[in-house]
Amino acid sequence: MAKHNGMRPQDIVVLLKKITSEGVDMLNKDLAVSLGISASEISEALERCRIASLVDVSKKRVQVLALKDFLVYGLRYVFPAQPGAIVRGVPTAVSASPIKEAINGGSEIFVWPYKKGTLRGQSIEPLYSSVPEAVGQDDELYKLLAIIDTLRMGRVREREVAIAELDKFLNAYGEK
Repeated sequence: MAKHNGMRPQDIVVLLKKITSEGVDMLNKDLAVSLGISASEISEALERCRIASLVDVSKKRVQVLALKDFLVYGLRYVFPAQPGAIVRGVPTAVSASPIKEAINGGSEIFVWPYKKGTLRGQSIEPLYSSVPEAVGQDDELYKLLAIIDTLRMGRVREREVAIAELDKFLNAYGEK
């Protein structure tokens, strides 16, 4: 039996990509290119997720109920997000869609640091370094990662909105 040494942040990024409409049937090599993660790391991530029962034994289908439980109840403790310095970057959490439309985030702007970013705000470290680049090519992944960042750092009301938005994606994936 394979040993499980714990989840890594890129595992979450890989799982989220797999539940997007584009990522459902992607091969590992295509996941690697679209996410800016090596093919071997994609394979290792999926193996860790299999051991944690977040994907099926074939590593093709995401176990959405297990994933939701982990994201809602565990993510903020395993991969917490702490706002940092003011930097240029890509909006995330309550500063990005679909959360910003549901909540008036006030004057706080949160961003993933990125040279080509469009906004200045408090930095939030993305789950994986290639995230700001990868989301430029996949709007669904961008929305999911903004939802996830809200779960990582949001207040109760923001988290409730994020959970409702996450449910929409997970339900759509379950119907595929």
